[in-house]
Amino acid sequence: MLGERIRKLRKQKKLTLEELAGTKLTKGMLSLIENNKANPSMESLNYIAERLEIDLSQLLNEDNLDELRKVIDEAEKLYMLDYEEHPEKYKKLLTLIEPYVSQLNQGYEAARLLELYGYSCYFEKKGDEKQPLEQAANLYDQMNITTKRVSIASFRCLAYFINHDYEQALETILQERQEIERNHAYIDPMSRLDLDYNEASFYFAVGNTEAAKQVMEDAISFSQKNKIFYRIDDLYRLAAADSLMSEKWEQYDYYLTKLNQYADFSDDQMAKVTAKLFQIESLNAVKHDYQGALTMVDQFLDDPEFNQQRLREWFYLEKGKALHGLKRYEESIHFFDIVVVPSYHHHPFDLSQFYLKETYTAQCLVELGKIDEALLAAKKAVELFDHLPDSPFKEFSKETFHKICSLKGETHD
Repeated sequence: MLGERIRKLRKQKKLTLEELAGTKLTKGMLSLIENNKANPSMESLNYIAERLEIDLSQLLNEDNLDELRKVIDEAEKLYMLDYEEHPEKYKKLLTLIEPYVSQLNQGYEAARLLELYGYSCYFEKKGDEKQPLEQAANLYDQMNITTKRVSIASFRCLAYFINHDYEQALETILQERQEIERNHAYIDPMSRLDLDYNEASFYFAVGNTEAAKQVMEDAISFSQKNKIFYRIDDLYRLAAADSLMSEKWEQYDYYLTKLNQYADFSDDQMAKVTAKLFQIESLNAVKHDYQGALTMVDQFLDDPEFNQQRLREWFYLEKGKALHGLKRYEESIHFFDIVVVPSYHHHPFDLSQFYLKETYTAQCLVELGKIDEALLAAKKAVELFDHLPDSPFKEFSKETFHKICSLKGETHD
């Protein structure tokens, strides 16, 4: 380890602790460094190398670098594992990286291992992820590795976002972007689009639609002008979702067309499925072609090759809406009942769609004469929407609740 190497080199040079410490380090601090109880800064390492009359690379030792490269190879393999299939992956990453943390002072390998260590601390709820992520961010800044620096920025925002602290997520991305733009003279197009997408998404999440649209439209324009298709499908989906929420149907059709064009161009299976899902939403919400929507949903659900399990809940949701529109109320309730809000959804656009299932369920129950049950479902919808920004979906939920209250002869604020 680094401390033992410094001690060995010091003794080879026949220097005492006090002699090596010189004027910039104390004897006590140097002793802590040699015993791996203190993590030296790059300035201290450079000073120690000068006192030992060696290059810094010799102090850091190529053998150690080779060892770190082996560790990072193993760490990357663990990190790429699917968490649902390998729930122990972050614990394994902590166990793998922890013995080397005190040595991670310089270079890409050190930065990446600190980054992965920080992520693992967060997901294992250790509560001490800030320091390794800050160290990693500083190293990426020093090396001008913008893509990785932006990855850390995105993670810091998402840590707030998944707890539905949308204001803090937005504040964080704005601060992170300012810092990155200050420290990096050039930001590559993909990193810029990552920042744009997150910024637009968080502006939408707090209800600042105008700022969100400006960032989103600038990003789409930048992508088209530079013929960079990275994030373009995410941006089109974001634009389509905003159009759906604000009931701007002409704009919705435009972005739906763009999504379909991108899916055909990219030949990406996931993009094709999500484009079809938006088309089904359009049939339900805009054209009120409930039979057409139901037919398309069943085609996907009956297709043995349809294995997009993460989207299955969305198709059940749209099936429930189509059945509601066809006045097949009991069947509609059945599909709304089996819909579970996916744990990976946190944006108000997504949550609003799933929260509406309670409102539609309430309307079905009214039609079936089950007013008491309808009132409970409608009330649940209003409570779920409470922390989200205002939207037509939220208003629809409130209106349904008040109508059912009037049926019961009750009044509620």
